[in-house]
Amino acid sequence: MASKQDWTDIGQRMDNQTATRFYWSLTMMATLGGFLFGYDTANIGSDLNFVPYHLAPWALGYLLAGASLGAAFGAMAAGPLTDRFGRKSFLVINAAVYAAGAILSAFTIDATMLLLARTLVGLAVGADSAIATAYIAEYAPKGRRGTLGILQQWMITIGILVAYIIAIIIFSIWPHQAYSVDWRVILGLGAVPALIGLLFRVRMPESPRWLMEQGRWDRLQSVLSTLGIQVSQSELQQAAQHQPKTEKRSRLTPGVKRALVIAGVFMIFQQITGINVAFYYGPKVLLPYFSSAHMTAVMAAVRGTEATLGLAAVNVAATYIGFRSIDTYGRKGLARLGYGGMAFFMLIAAMVLGLSGMTRAIAILVALAGFITFFAFGVGGTGWIIEGEYFPTEVRGRASSTVAFINWMANFAIVEIFPALMKQIGLGGVMVLFAILAVLATVFVSGWLPETKGLSLEEISSQFEREATR
Repeated sequence: MASKQDWTDIGQRMDNQTATRFYWSLTMMATLGGFLFGYDTANIGSDLNFVPYHLAPWALGYLLAGASLGAAFGAMAAGPLTDRFGRKSFLVINAAVYAAGAILSAFTIDATMLLLARTLVGLAVGADSAIATAYIAEYAPKGRRGTLGILQQWMITIGILVAYIIAIIIFSIWPHQAYSVDWRVILGLGAVPALIGLLFRVRMPESPRWLMEQGRWDRLQSVLSTLGIQVSQSELQQAAQHQPKTEKRSRLTPGVKRALVIAGVFMIFQQITGINVAFYYGPKVLLPYFSSAHMTAVMAAVRGTEATLGLAAVNVAATYIGFRSIDTYGRKGLARLGYGGMAFFMLIAAMVLGLSGMTRAIAILVALAGFITFFAFGVGGTGWIIEGEYFPTEVRGRASSTVAFINWMANFAIVEIFPALMKQIGLGGVMVLFAILAVLATVFVSGWLPETKGLSLEEISSQFEREATR
């Protein structure tokens, strides 16, 4: 037992730390990719009506979803690499790649180049999504792990909000440049936060649990000190002597497989219940309900974007509810309530489509605001948290990247097929379909999702192993 304690004591001290200001600033830098994803999601939706290239229906879908496809492969590639080379280096690389993709999007010369630039942006965002929550989970105190982890989702919502605000400002100031300059500026501005983040990420410490897993004891003492944990050389030497043999534990155990299935299915439901359709296609879909015949194309687009901006503000505010609640009420309870509320409000949205005039417009906004509220506090952040905390350190990069890959492929699929669904069953039919899927997600969460609040990462892994062998 003494040798076991030598090994676990450092982890327990990390779990019991107070989340200081440094922890919060570190998490903000780690979740930069969430902001960039949110910005990227919204800016292409705002630009959609002004990109001057003729796009076939599949290409139009890819313009919106191509970043998601790139994200899927970026996530999958990042997993084994970050397990081998560490978390920090790839977070730095991702910021640089995103900046390059945003700049190429702004200076694109044809549709092919734009689609390729969008894919490049996606590679960076996807890799970030696979690494960031794993990185956060590996230093966060267990009592604050959910709160820190949900900042990934909050940064996504802030990115969406900022993108809509910028689009409205640019289109309003230079309405006659909408088809030539405005859309390029909106896409290219994504490089600014990426470059700022690049400068700060260089100074981030490596993940302490990854250093422990790799036996990098020389660097671990400095990183722990940065986190406010003082460890002596003798303690590190004792831990090093009794380090478990990771090569025997790095396989996919029954518990890891169970965790992969549960987290993967959760992420599929998170996407196919329709949340990103609202933000990718929001300005275009809402445009007919908030415009009139006498408006110019730019005025109508601004009006549709303004309507979606209201939904984005709701998204930010509601995510704060999850931020305050996730470590108190837990993952399972919030997720179950979230999916249930999403189903209810999506059915309401489908019903109010039968109204007319301004009454219909307001009712649609209210229903969609309710849908987004329940997603934001119950579903969005929960998915990213469980992606980071469900797996043991030695396979966390690969496992988290697999879950992120599933998330992005589901995102790509639903965004790509949405235009075809609209054509076949109409907006009301699509909303009913999303409501049915949200009900199924509620059933899944109730029966399968374990509660992990307040548990250490090691306790979570042990819980999955026990459940898998029952």
